[in-house]
Amino acid sequence: MATFELYRRSTIGMCLTETLDEMVQSGTLSPELAIQVLVQFDKSMTEALEAQVKAKVTIKGHLHTYRFCDNVWTFILQDALFKSEECQENVSRVKIVACDSKLLMQ
Repeated sequence: MATFELYRRSTIGMCLTETLDEMVQSGTLSPELAIQVLVQFDKSMTEALEAQVKAKVTIKGHLHTYRFCDNVWTFILQDALFKSEECQENVSRVKIVACDSKLLMQ
């Protein structure tokens, strides 16, 4: 199964990457094993989000920028309103990156 490396830029992904870098530099972990950990992280995040997240959210806001490159959409919204069944949240600026999940099946 192919995965996107998209989640490595999340807070948890960045922390994992920093920790793995420190472990490689200190000699605690080999670079090859660190790469395997990141690949497993990519797979686990994709599977967890697909299987466990059932919530639907409506997003409204001012579209500041959008781009489509290499089958990846990037949207930057200003004054966005995220609304779910339970709550709503206003955000002054948000970046949304969307990838076609059908590309994972190739």
